[in-house]
Amino acid sequence: MPITLNEDLPAFRILSDEGVMVMSPGRAEKQDIRPLRIGLLNLMPKKIQTENQFARLIGATPLQIDFQLIRMSQHESRNTAADHMESFYRPFADVEASGEKFDGLVITGAPIEHLPFDQVTYWDELTRVFEWTQSHVHSTFGVCWGGMAMASHFHGLPKHMLDHKAFGCFRHQNLAPASPYLRGFSDDVLVPVSRWTEVRQSDVDSCPGLTTLLASDEVGPCLLEDKGHRALYVFNHFEYDSTTLKDEYDRDVAVGKTINVPRNYYPGDDPAAVPTNRWRSHAHLLYGNWINEIYQTTEYDMTRIGTR
Repeated sequence: MPITLNEDLPAFRILSDEGVMVMSPGRAEKQDIRPLRIGLLNLMPKKIQTENQFARLIGATPLQIDFQLIRMSQHESRNTAADHMESFYRPFADVEASGEKFDGLVITGAPIEHLPFDQVTYWDELTRVFEWTQSHVHSTFGVCWGGMAMASHFHGLPKHMLDHKAFGCFRHQNLAPASPYLRGFSDDVLVPVSRWTEVRQSDVDSCPGLTTLLASDEVGPCLLEDKGHRALYVFNHFEYDSTTLKDEYDRDVAVGKTINVPRNYYPGDDPAAVPTNRWRSHAHLLYGNWINEIYQTTEYDMTRIGTR
């Protein structure tokens, strides 16, 4: 939560430049409090695992969150029970038709990296989602494939196939320590990575609307800010549980797929060892910072979201 300081106090500018949350008394007096409405557009096959991962992070702030689960309208999940989907998820078409608005929306990844975007069966509806966010969502967080897809739609940012899977935990540099989204972040951060595609920094540099906040020398950009579309794109997986990479590795080994042991994940790179979670604190920081930034900037009157 922010500290309230007189705007003329030197500490106001100094702390603001350092990325500390600072609020003027006038702004603080105008603030009203209501639950934040955050949606999760869940594109992953294992819906329950994914919704738990994001709910754990989004719900870890002192703020009250109204968490809504959304699915693509025509795409049926093969990995999650139909009664779960019927009970807890709303199709996007219903959300769109209702005219309701959201303070935040997370769009997850999907295991369809090998496909060109326009060959994805629900691509037309997903592009409607992207456009809908501009008038109905205050801040959108695209994750892994979801972030790549959104950046491609709005900026033409390409994704490139890798000749081997980027798999493991990789160190990333904090390139924007004063960003409100990176408050409390270390100078470098360990982040789980699991993807067959990449976004290249040279391509990001050619898109003037995008700013790289976190990046790795080994696996490229990780976190981009898109101020013009009120969005963040993260290509790696802060939300992963301690055993998510292990589960992926064990699954591929069990069916005879060629897969490398995830790097920097198991102690001594020994898959028989219990993996150590070294990213949990930064995961909570990132999503907590996102929620707090929404809280500081969203409209109290939700009908005004997307109107300015």
